[in-house]
Amino acid sequence: MRGFLGVVLGVALAGAATAEPIGGKEARKQVFSLKGAQVDVLDVEGLSDQDRAILEQVGATQFYYAAIAMSPSEGLMSNSLVAAANYHDVENARTAALEGCDARRESESESCVIVAEVRPKDYEPRDLELSFGATEALRKDYRKGKGAKALAVSPSTGKFSVAKEEGAAEIAISTCAELSEAEDCIVVVQD
Repeated sequence: MRGFLGVVLGVALAGAATAEPIGGKEARKQVFSLKGAQVDVLDVEGLSDQDRAILEQVGATQFYYAAIAMSPSEGLMSNSLVAAANYHDVENARTAALEGCDARRESESESCVIVAEVRPKDYEPRDLELSFGATEALRKDYRKGKGAKALAVSPSTGKFSVAKEEGAAEIAISTCAELSEAEDCIVVVQD
């Protein structure tokens, strides 16, 4: 989805993906609140106070985890400004934002840089970190119903899938892979 200032949104897991899936009840205890995010504008040469204020305002509208990249010579109000949001960790959001920005920048002499990052409010590293979208699905959709359930995520794309039926883990991985067009989908929550 493209938005204000050429912002590109993506959807996607945690920098510390658990080796074995955890149950839904434990997962809900570990994920962050859906209320609020913190925006960290980085100390990048050439950003004015007005630029920093704009980045804080734009960053506050993004779903965690997110990163905003720009081409320093083109400035904030350019086509190269890209936000990658709704990832499962900030590192994959950074990678996506830089790739998107580098693909759009006009200057061939310099690479894009990360100018802001968005994390959940009161962020501290946890064993399970999910995107805003996956956290919302875990808290609302996943918990409905009884029986087999699984939540699979693609760390590199931010995509995820919830399955609630016999063979839930395989279905969640398959659906996640189809949505993400990636081969890194893993089950992180399973009951």
